[in-house]
Amino acid sequence: MRVAIIGSGPAGFYAAEALLKRADAVVDVDMFDRLPTPYGLVRGGVAPDHLKIKTVIRVFATTAARPTFRFLGNVRLGRDVTVEELRRHYHQIVYATGNEADRRLGIPGEGIARCTPATVFVGWYNGHPDYRLAQIDLSVRRVAVVGNGNVAVDAARILLRTSAELEKTDIAAHALEALRNSQVREVFILGRRGPEQASFTPAELKELGKMEAADPVIAPGELAGCVGWESTGNADKDKNLKILRSFAAQQPRAKAKKLHLRFLVSPTEVIADAAGNVAGLALEKNRLEARPDGTVAARGTGEIEVLEVGMVLPAIGYAAERIAGVPYDEKARVIANEDGRVVDPASRAVIANEYVVGWARTGPQGLIGEHKRASAHVVGHMIADGAELATRALPDRDAIVSLLRERGLQVVSFNDWKQLDDVEVVRGARRGAPRDKIVDVEAMLAVLAQR
Repeated sequence: MRVAIIGSGPAGFYAAEALLKRADAVVDVDMFDRLPTPYGLVRGGVAPDHLKIKTVIRVFATTAARPTFRFLGNVRLGRDVTVEELRRHYHQIVYATGNEADRRLGIPGEGIARCTPATVFVGWYNGHPDYRLAQIDLSVRRVAVVGNGNVAVDAARILLRTSAELEKTDIAAHALEALRNSQVREVFILGRRGPEQASFTPAELKELGKMEAADPVIAPGELAGCVGWESTGNADKDKNLKILRSFAAQQPRAKAKKLHLRFLVSPTEVIADAAGNVAGLALEKNRLEARPDGTVAARGTGEIEVLEVGMVLPAIGYAAERIAGVPYDEKARVIANEDGRVVDPASRAVIANEYVVGWARTGPQGLIGEHKRASAHVVGHMIADGAELATRALPDRDAIVSLLRERGLQVVSFNDWKQLDDVEVVRGARRGAPRDKIVDVEAMLAVLAQR
């Protein structure tokens, strides 16, 4: 059986691993990515100071070394190859395209200068080619990060790290230089609900108390009303509350930068100065209301305050991008599916032999390691559905590569990627970092053309 996997992030690699390890099926896997570089979110989304998390690429490299695996980088579905063409060349297709779009606040002033989606900021400091030219103005002293998830925590932490802390990481060189000259002294993380409902993980939260030159600050009253020392019934929430209480009890260092953790506030307007740049953020105070199912919702009280900040980074979630020819669920903003089987978004009828894994299936939820089980679950469907598929004759396996090259594409193999990897590692060694990323696709292709 021959399978195309679209996207080379964790969910895609875990699906490839599950397919290639099957004892009851012989599978050839071709993994496509629109970039010349593999690993998706691990390379372009995981914070540069989280080096341990990035070691998962060793597992993915082992999968890529299997003889029945091929990586076809620098190929974009919908532009360089169509879904119909993939259907002719493969028995099954797996979409592992992740969530590359951001969710918006939907408030007045959101589009003004220095109000930048956290997706852009994260891509910029990680050297993602899409965001390498983003204009990130760090001449301001105060920044608001809207959201209570791990992305918000990552963005705040990177803004407040010292140059010495960052230069040992694989942060993009352009971001490192900008952060060296940053004037940011205070960052505010803003959550619309309470501390018990925050979605950051304890490990991420705890890191905020370990920065060399910045201290977490929680004002009196921010934790008021949350559960006492007794259990909330959720181990992670209990840990978060304990960490937050420890932050509230600490005395901030006099000269340290400040990370303010605020709860029960929702932005209602981004306020501009005379030049059209961010000057402040209007916040409405919220209260929590219990729903019939036991969950709580944040409701505005009408009480408004203005927080003076020079930059706003909304970090309220990601969404899947639409891809030509791929069914899309407009409401959930994911590839339309039922338990990983792609469906028509209107009729919900299953589209045979097409599947989806990772965030493109579920939306932005779950840590990297959790995708292994989830991708294997979808692969179980594929094997069950594909018992007779291998009898369908396909063009020669190399026909797809020939087709792409006829269109003038420089298809990047996994061996090509390893050459780029070697170059980045050598560049990084000059500053004592694991790598210094090449952030321009044309520059990557030029390097390969010379080797």
